[in-house]
Amino acid sequence: MLALYLRDVRLGIRAGGGALTGVLFFLAVIATIPFGIGPDLNLLGRIGPAILWIGALLASLLGLDRLFQADREDGSLDQLLLTADRHMLALTVFVKCLAHWTAGVLPLVVAAPLLGLFMNMEAVGIGAAATTLLVGTPAITFIGAAGAAVAVALPRGGLLVSVLVLPLVIPVLIFGVSASYGAVNDPDPFLPPFLILCALTLFLAVIGPVAAALALRSGVD
Repeated sequence: MLALYLRDVRLGIRAGGGALTGVLFFLAVIATIPFGIGPDLNLLGRIGPAILWIGALLASLLGLDRLFQADREDGSLDQLLLTADRHMLALTVFVKCLAHWTAGVLPLVVAAPLLGLFMNMEAVGIGAAATTLLVGTPAITFIGAAGAAVAVALPRGGLLVSVLVLPLVIPVLIFGVSASYGAVNDPDPFLPPFLILCALTLFLAVIGPVAAALALRSGVD
């Protein structure tokens, strides 16, 4: 499993520009917001956590279609499906999700504090947004694994994956933004939505790989 993780991290960094593509897209989303709403620094600071989360969410969806694509192209996915039982396949998908998150999504979390400065956010808000992104973005990957498994056999499944996954990640977005706002607004709590966000990630860490394993096996059958 460690060898699989390291292999997928290397492939994720090399494929399609890897982390750099996601970070550049994230930067493009953040940079266009002031042109749309005007140069109001106070307004930018207020909506900063939501914009960071939306930008990270959209950037996270970019590479989901490649989650199983390399294995399908070299034939290792078919070999894995033929030899692995249901539990081992789900564990393999879990490891691949961790590798994809490390290579493609973790750089977005690292870049979030710098982009938060562009949005005129307070230091506490930047820290809260980065923390919630660190905890919540794995949930996007786990959900995306199921969508990627459904679309892996399609020649142009990238858009389909985004359409399938986007409605399912709305709860993650809601609680991530709520926790970020709670850190800077006194009446709003930080801990309850943050704990719910953690629970969502843990829940989807189990459900997502299992659903992806079932979708992969059904696609072969």
